[in-house]
This record gives sequence, C-alpha cells and structure tokens, in this order.
Amino acid sequence: MELDMKAAMRLLQFTDSTFPVGTFSFSNGLETAQFERIVNDAESLRAFTKSQAVQAAFSDGVAALISHRAFLEGDYDKVLEADAMLMRFKMNDEARLMLSRMGKKLAELAVKLFPSDEIVKHWLQDIRDGSAHGSYPVSQGIAFAAAGIDARALFASSQYGVINMVLSAALRCVKVSHYDTQEILFDLSEDVEKLYHRAALMNIDDMRAFFPQLDIIASLHEKGNMRMFMN
Repeated sequence: MELDMKAAMRLLQFTDSTFPVGTFSFSNGLETAQFERIVNDAESLRAFTKSQAVQAAFSDGVAALISHRAFLEGDYDKVLEADAMLMRFKMNDEARLMLSRMGKKLAELAVKLFPSDEIVKHWLQDIRDGSAHGSYPVSQGIAFAAAGIDARALFASSQYGVINMVLSAALRCVKVSHYDTQEILFDLSEDVEKLYHRAALMNIDDMRAFFPQLDIIASLHEKGNMRMFMN
C-alpha cells in the first residue's frame, strides 16, 4: 500500500479517535459483555474484539469497499444499494443508531471538506430527507474516495476504527491497561491483510455478519441499566 503524503495525512485525520463522528459514544456491546462477565480480562477482551473485527470485515468493510468503488465509477445507485443492504444486516436498534448517527456526522463533514463534489452533496441530502439510511461505512467509502485514499487504506481504517472503538471503551469499563489494549490492537493488525483480500472479492449479495452472540449482547444493552455508553 503506497500513499502520497497528502493522502496519508487525510487517512490519519479520518482515522484519528478525535475525528468528530462520535465513535467514543458507543462500546459495540462491550459494556453489557463486561456487566455479564463475558469480558473481564485481557484474554476475553481479545476474543471479543476479534469477533467484532471479523463481523465488521464482511459487512461494514464490504459496504465501505463497494461504496468507494461506486464513487470512483460514478454509480450512485450502487452507493444506495450498499447502504440499504448493510442496514438490513443490523439486527438491533443500537447498531442501526450507531451507524446512522456516525454516518450522518461524517457526511456533514465531507460536505465541508469537498463542497464541490456532487455525490458527496447528494449523499448528505438523501440522508437528511430520509432517502438513505446514511450508514457510516458507506459514508467512509465516499469520503475516502473523494480524498484520494485507496481501497486498501480504507479497509485498514475501517478495521482500526472497529477495534479501537472496543478497546477505547474497555479502558473505561474493563480491568485492563493501556499496555493490554495496545498489544491487542498490534496483534489483530496481523489479520487485516487476509480479511481485506476476502472482503475485496465480495459483492453486495455476499455480505454476511452472523455472530448471534454479539447481537444478543447488543439487544441486552438496549434495555440495560448501564449508561456509560449510548444505547
């Protein structure tokens, strides 16, 4: 993966934890997993995070890659198709809320950054009038393509975001240290290349996200008493 310096800077900007799309507001079900003692140490956190990353690779990651490709080809209908299919995969309200809220924020930012791009403007308008769900991975695909960031970097950023969301939440609700979370992040990066090669060959009908345990945890969080993270 080779990036020019401008694209590398934009990749760092879009992937940074301070990028204002609201990732810090969600735990991807970790809060309930900790409360139910499913995740209680570094070893169980590693397994939980890896499951989240694999689930995202073949659903969120595929949608991001498809929308990135569609942007470059000028195929806006494919963007909407990827957005609609991805939201069908989300079996709980919390996941749909997370993706749509973060996706809208990124779309709003993209219009500020790329004010003359017609697809970027069309995407935000469709979110605002309800013609699109506005899922975050699709917003990522559009924004990264507009910024000149290639598909491999997009996928790496998508995986980093999912993993880092869980690990950042873990520092607030699981008995682990910064050393533990950084080691997990470092180790899980070994899987990204392999996941990318599989996801890049998938089309919309190939998308899958069958991790029922994660959906059950998320459904419990929707009705739970934990309020550190959004539900």
